[in-house]
Amino acid sequence: MNSSPQAELKSVIMEMPSWLRRPIGKASELSTVQRIIKQRQIHTICEEGRCPNRGECYSQKTATFLLMGPTCTRSCAFCQVDKGHAPMPVDSEEPQKVAEAVQLLGLRYVVLTSVARDDLPDQGAGHFVQTIATIRQLNPETQIEVLTPDFWGGAGAGEAGQRQRIAAVATAKPACFNHNIETVRRLTRAVRRGAKYDHSLRVLAMIKEIDPTIPTKSGLMLGHGETIAEVVETMTDLRAVECDRITIGQYMRPSLEHLPVQKYWTPEEFAQLGQIASQMGFSHVRSAPLVRSSYHAGE
Repeated sequence: MNSSPQAELKSVIMEMPSWLRRPIGKASELSTVQRIIKQRQIHTICEEGRCPNRGECYSQKTATFLLMGPTCTRSCAFCQVDKGHAPMPVDSEEPQKVAEAVQLLGLRYVVLTSVARDDLPDQGAGHFVQTIATIRQLNPETQIEVLTPDFWGGAGAGEAGQRQRIAAVATAKPACFNHNIETVRRLTRAVRRGAKYDHSLRVLAMIKEIDPTIPTKSGLMLGHGETIAEVVETMTDLRAVECDRITIGQYMRPSLEHLPVQKYWTPEEFAQLGQIASQMGFSHVRSAPLVRSSYHAGE
């Protein structure tokens, strides 16, 4: 007899190794953040992506806001974020709402990210800039990191348009400019539908060309079938474009509609990769199964 999709997913979750299971955090810390973002009809990737670290980050006064709605115009095969239909119009009041949420929560470090918005003329770069400025008006002491898409695609696609959008965000002087390469070159087409490995490297290279003083960061999700040699090759490519910081974590399948996990990397293997990354010259390295892009971002 065939089992239901729910039963199959439950079985997958039960098979996860013990090191991937952790308490979600204090209910009071979660409910406070959830109440404030719900009241303002804004989004966080912490909630949309069901991040396992969100309770810890909230307690450390850090959160990652998801700008321009929860629906992505691309269809990456690993990502929890909503996709497959037209996104909502951009909320012009969102920068003010996010700034007020930052103030109410007393956040010391904020990460601003977004879905890909290939439907917008500037891919959403201007919205990032406006949100940064509005947060600083209300919260001048709060540091702001950005985690952006590649700003490639839609109207005006091409390297010139990409550079213009990246320059706009870089000019706003974020504390760190993050763009995730996500996986190794060989697996990019299957894992990151609509994105390209070299486009991501170009984003990181352009940031340094535009403003060498801005720290850059990228992240990898392991478990799609990559080898250690391929991971090291990717880290080498990142260092070649002067990427300063790196996060490496374990991919966990959000549903049966997403790519299956090919391997659960052990904590020891993550530690080994972290040592290699440090030896390569990355100034800030986070490599562990539950690490995500914004994990301990404020340190």
